[in-house]
Amino acid sequence: MPFLPITKQEMEARGWDAPDFIVVTGDAYVDHPSFGTAIISRLLEYYGYRVAVLAQPDWKTDGDFTRFGKPRLGFMVSSGNLDSMVAHYTVARRRRSEDAYSPGHKPGLRPDRAVIVYTRKIRELYPGTPVIIGGLEASLRRFAHYDYWDDAIRPSILLDSGADLLTYGMGENQTIEIARRLNNGEPVNTFTDIRGTCYAVPTGEYRPGPAVDCPSYEQVCKSKREYAVSCRKQQEEQDAVRGRRVIQRHGGRILVQNPPMPPLTQPELDAVYDLPYERAYHPCYESMGGVPAIEEVEFSITHNRGCFGACNFCSIAFHQGRAITARSEASVLREAKKLTESPRFKGYIHDVGGPTANFRHPSCEKQKKLGLCGGGKKCLAPTPCPALEVDHREYLDMLEKLRALPKVKRVFIRSGIRFDYLIEDRDDSFFRELVRHHVSGQLKVAPEHCTPAVLDAMGKPHIESYLKFQKKFFALSKQAGKEQYLVPYLMSSHPGSTLKDAVALALFLKREHLRPEQVQDFYPTPGTISTCMFYTGLNPYTMEEIYVPRSDREKAMQRALLQYFNPKNKDLVIAALKAAGRADLIGTGEKCLVRPNAEMRRNEA
Repeated sequence: MPFLPITKQEMEARGWDAPDFIVVTGDAYVDHPSFGTAIISRLLEYYGYRVAVLAQPDWKTDGDFTRFGKPRLGFMVSSGNLDSMVAHYTVARRRRSEDAYSPGHKPGLRPDRAVIVYTRKIRELYPGTPVIIGGLEASLRRFAHYDYWDDAIRPSILLDSGADLLTYGMGENQTIEIARRLNNGEPVNTFTDIRGTCYAVPTGEYRPGPAVDCPSYEQVCKSKREYAVSCRKQQEEQDAVRGRRVIQRHGGRILVQNPPMPPLTQPELDAVYDLPYERAYHPCYESMGGVPAIEEVEFSITHNRGCFGACNFCSIAFHQGRAITARSEASVLREAKKLTESPRFKGYIHDVGGPTANFRHPSCEKQKKLGLCGGGKKCLAPTPCPALEVDHREYLDMLEKLRALPKVKRVFIRSGIRFDYLIEDRDDSFFRELVRHHVSGQLKVAPEHCTPAVLDAMGKPHIESYLKFQKKFFALSKQAGKEQYLVPYLMSSHPGSTLKDAVALALFLKREHLRPEQVQDFYPTPGTISTCMFYTGLNPYTMEEIYVPRSDREKAMQRALLQYFNPKNKDLVIAALKAAGRADLIGTGEKCLVRPNAEMRRNEA
């Protein structure tokens, strides 16, 4: 199936005078199901709508936005696969030099706060034309939210941008319902009952019935405690079974969030992945160096959605939700066969995963009727829930069939394996097969830290779970005659982490002979519990105070401790150990982390 039109000439070649919808994205146009723009645009096409894609338009002029003329039904606007601020800036707020979602890694092809900028430009050029915003940036910023880059509270992106409607979550069913109603001639301001959407009305016009009332924009700007209350309420209602309508006042207007749209059923999810994607970037980018983001996903398969792990620092729970939806085995095998037909396929399926690779079922039976537990309860942390049901049989069977396909040499799993879930499986068949067939020398896992207080703040299991997994991984690798390694993801400076905690983690790494090449500083992104902790200094579920590393100096020291073995970090490590009251770890003894520097040696002399 040809790419959707991205120029007026391509549109006219199809015999169109105008598109029904213009899908605007901050990413380059990649027609692959790992890109939200591709899914939404192909889905609209499947339902009979004429769709044009406006990728990375120049927001400083009008030309790109008038390229296709006025759409018959409206604009769909997204920043792309990432929040535009995360795409542009490091955790140190430094401008990134590369953008994997732009041709040739070129930065600067989308504006900061892309959804707001694009929508305001559309409003200026096409007043009265419906504008629907969605994707990750809109979804996570749907309420008044702390913005790390402004270091301030910003209003709902719906009100900030001036859009008519916001779709949150994955968005397929919301989008089709919105398109159907627009096509029927219904005014967009009457779309007040669609699940998985937010709209805004003047205070005097609010009539939707009972709702959870969040502290207002004005209140959360004034009070960090009120912000924490607001965050907790929003997270609590993010469940398609038990979630209720949520409102938040912004001056003379009220933001209304309807309950979440139920996750796609398995047939619906299969249908999304059966759409006729080109599975490549548009040919116009070839001369510019292509779009690098395709490299990781071109020969990878997504088999599930959602994550009941729900780490506090991760946005998945607030965007995709915690309920698991999995594609059928037949659907996954169909996609794999398509991969093998590509002239670029070399025999390797790089990943069969998703937000969490080894989730294919609900964590327990009761959540199907009651929804996932509220109150901050986790399925896996700090210890597994007694109701947890662990089953890898279906996933294992699917992987075995993928390995047996003609032209397939190896099938790897590179997206996150929840080791705490895997280690609870009494049947070690999947673990054995994972080690034997699906690890490319290194397996990435995410213990993140080692001290109970920090792991509790992260919503992660305690380190004993990781140690149990690690021991078995190496034992099974040895039995299989393979030399394989674990690559642990670690995070420094998360709320709750003191310098003493960072020292404890450094000692843990030394004891376990781990030398991480990369360490991630906690990045306060919109819509997460951890970001709420970072801003307020409160745990929103207990309202207890929590320590937050804030100074650049302390963050640098915590990060350096996790790579204490790097000579470049020596002075920072020494400073951190002294500040933590652990100067006993500076020296030449077996238990020491770092040798004295020249200044210390001179002082001793």
